[in-house]
Formats: sequence, structure tokens, C-alpha cells
Amino acid sequence: MNPVVLIAEELAPAAIEVLAHDFDVRHVDGTDRPALLSALSEADAVIVRSATQIDAEAVAAAPRLKVVARAGVGLDNVEVPAATARGVMVVNAPTSNIVSAAEQAVALLLAVARNTASASSALKAGEWKRSKYTGVEVQGKTVGVVGLGRIGVLFAQRIAAFGTRLIAYDPYIQPARAAQLGVRLVGLEELLRESDFISIHLPKTPETVGLIGEKELAIVKPGVRIVNAARGGLVDEQALADAIAEGRVAGAGVDVYSKEPCTSSPLFAFDNVVATPHLGASTHEAQDKAGLAVAKSVKLALQGEFVPDAVNVQAGGVVAEDVRPLLPLAEKLGRAFTAVAGGVAASVTVEVRGEIVSHDVSVLKLAATKGLFSSVVEEQVTYVNAPHLAAERGVEVTLATLAETAEQSTLVTVRGALPDGRTVSVSGTVTHSGARDVLKLTEVDGFDVEIGAEGILLFLRYADRPGVVGTVGTLLGESGINIAAMQVARREAGGETLMTLTVDQALGADLLTSAADSIGATAASAADLRDE
Repeated sequence: MNPVVLIAEELAPAAIEVLAHDFDVRHVDGTDRPALLSALSEADAVIVRSATQIDAEAVAAAPRLKVVARAGVGLDNVEVPAATARGVMVVNAPTSNIVSAAEQAVALLLAVARNTASASSALKAGEWKRSKYTGVEVQGKTVGVVGLGRIGVLFAQRIAAFGTRLIAYDPYIQPARAAQLGVRLVGLEELLRESDFISIHLPKTPETVGLIGEKELAIVKPGVRIVNAARGGLVDEQALADAIAEGRVAGAGVDVYSKEPCTSSPLFAFDNVVATPHLGASTHEAQDKAGLAVAKSVKLALQGEFVPDAVNVQAGGVVAEDVRPLLPLAEKLGRAFTAVAGGVAASVTVEVRGEIVSHDVSVLKLAATKGLFSSVVEEQVTYVNAPHLAAERGVEVTLATLAETAEQSTLVTVRGALPDGRTVSVSGTVTHSGARDVLKLTEVDGFDVEIGAEGILLFLRYADRPGVVGTVGTLLGESGINIAAMQVARREAGGETLMTLTVDQALGADLLTSAADSIGATAASAADLRDE
């Protein structure tokens, strides 16, 4: 049975096409609460926009749920903590509307500069008053950009084409980066005093709410025009209305409001205010991009792969292409480690060696942590809840990186200290066979091996002597267990030896015990490294 993807609001046909081949795509009206809760009972993923509420009740109604996807930027309608507590991944489309939002800010700035909206309304009402709506040119003016994030940068690049002088306030960007963009970094007060136009591009946080209020508007350059197409509440609407009424501010372009939907605001009383109903993301292109982005994220999540746009995963963000093949390797090393260790370690270090460490490899620690607990707990282990499972059990997982390499160009090792004082390690690498990535174990608890990190692996430790391989092969053959690969590693003749076998099906506990007893093994374990 294919996983069920529940679509609760309208989604672009191209996005549905991404999902249709691999999943059972179902539709429900997300605003019909009883219907939504009923449909969620069989859903592995749900995709919403802004009208559907996915709260703790909705998450509880979906025992199979693995991912909640919001086809847009905000997550106000998704209760992220409730999803995280259940190990459910939450994804959105953080870059889907950035071009549309930047263009909306430019459009508002130009409309305010040229009195476009009020002139249009007057003409449609039968008035031809050209002189009343005389505006100002943008060329040669100083434009202050508050926030040089992704949208702020796009806005700056576009408004620079008008021959403007750009200054910006953003305490989290380096001056060298701003200089590359042709922007001079200044303090907020200097920006307010110098700017002919101000455009705001900040997220809404406790620190940014009310950032521009009565005090700030009292020091602005007379005749400034202010645009806010970012988030409502960043500019105090009443204070802005007062500044416009007093003539200190010549006009404003506003797309967002402290409370939405908004049909009444003190700003609506002014002809020199262009007000739009939160249209920043309202383009066909942005909506299609959002749908496609979350559809691809849902597909990755249901296939057990890492999702860069997951908002409740500790190592979120873009994963370098060179790092991606190491994700399944790290997870499988975590699984193999737990099998060889015979339990949960007190502390674990994920060690990454090679030139690969020039990239951000922190996600490999997360992948290994997911593998460590996959056979230990009854609940599903995901990239979301793996760190919480480790914390609950008092397991500290750390990351170590070393640029030097040994025989392999890249080597990942999961090494842990057990409660009884023993140290166990499992290492592996990725090689390439044509276009295919080949995952290999290269070391198991100090023994050098070279065997595929796939399928079901058996590890038998015993004292080296003749006839052991035959004994094990015969026992498994009589039990109908086919051996796909086998390797024997020893430190010295007659010394401690490790036999590693890949078999085609899982062994019951009794058969594994029998295999161990037949050769007098000092330790025996099995690791399921099959793809989930």
C-alpha cells in the first residue's frame, strides 16, 4: 500500500504530479474540521496552505503522520511543538515567494512616489487633476533597506537599477557582504535620518515588533516615504498615521497589518497611502513554486531522506551535494553501532574525516543519531525526534571533523563509550560504481572489513580456528537462510576473529543464538541495514 498524502487546500497541478506516481493522493476540505480529522486518520503526510489548522488535536488524529507541509512561508496555522513531540516533520517553502515579495515592495514604493493609486481612483471618479498628483523621482534618492535577508537583498538589487543610493540597517550581516551588494551599512537612527525612502524586510520577532514607532518616526527625514511589505506590526500603524497627518512622512505603501484580515486601519484615511491586502506572495508563480517545493519535500520525507526545508530539524538548511551520499551511510553506521554494542551507549562521537569537512557536515551527526535509536525504541525514529530520544536517554552525541584522510578519501566513524567502560566503533565510506553510490563498512570494532553496508548483517566474534566458516554456512543453509556475502577478519592467526555476513532474510533470536553457540562465539549480533 502506497503512503497516503492528504491535500487539504488547492495545490498546483504540477505539484500533485510530483506525488501522484509514488503515493495515494487524497483530497479534503481543510476548513471542514470533522472531515479533516477523519481523513487524517490514514494520512502519512498532509499539505496545507493558510486556511487549514494543523494543531495538537489534528496531529493526535493522525497516528501514521510523518510530515506536515505548508505550501507557503509562514507557519501560523501549524502547531510545530505538537508535531515535533510526535516526531512529525514540518516543512514549508521559505524561498517560494521571495521574488514576488521583493517585487511587491518595489511596486509599492513606485506607487507611493507617483501617487498612482489615488490618481487612478480620482480619474475613474471623473476627475482630471494632474497637478494634484505630482510625485517625485526615485533616481538619485537615498533608499534605506531595513533588513538585508533574502528578500531585502532582492529588493536592493532591483531598486539599485533606478540609480539610487542604498543604505541598510542589519546587525546580522557583515559589512563586506553589504559592500558586495553596493550597500552601505548604517545604524537604524542614521538610516531614519538620511533616507528618502525606507523599505522594511525583517522577520517578525519579539525584538522587531514595533521597531519603527513614535520615537523613530519623530527623527525621520521630512518627506520620507515608507514601505512595509514584510510583516505587520513592525511599524506602529497609529504612529505612522500620525506622522503622515503631521506631514513628517509624505506617504506609505503598506501590504501587511498587525491584525489580519484587516479592513479598518487609521492608515486607510489617507490618499497618500497605498494599501494592499497582503499580496506579497499573491502571484501565480509564487503559488506554483510553493506547491512544487513542498511536494518535493514531502516526497523526500516519505522516502526517508533528509529534507532541507524542515523547520523542526536541528540540522536544517541546504545539504551540499557532496555530503548527501553520506547521509544514508551515517544512519546505517548508527544502526550497525547499536547492534555491535548490544545496547545504547553513554556517549557517541560521529567522526568525519577527509576533504568533505570543508562543507557543513553537522547533518551527519543527526543521521547517525537517527540510526542509533531505530532498533531501540518502539516509536518511529525521524530526523525530528532523534535528538530528543538521545536527550531523554542521557546519550550525548557529538561531532568531530578531521581534514586528514587515510586510505579512503572520506571516512565516517561512529564511536561510543558504553556504560561498562568498553569502546565500540563502526566506520564506513562511499565509493562510486558508475552513477551509483556504494555504501561500505570499512571497520567494525577495530577489525578491518570491506563489505556492503546494506541488507541484514550478522556479526559473530570468536577465537580463530579451522572449520568455523563451514559450520556457520551449514547451519544457516539448513535453516533456509541464504548468504549473500561473507568476510572474516582477524588480528592474528588463532586470535580473536570477526565474521561478518550479509544474509537475505532476518534471523530469529533463537537461530542467532544457535549460530553463536555452534562456534563458541563470544558475541553475536545482527543489524538491519535495509533501506526503510
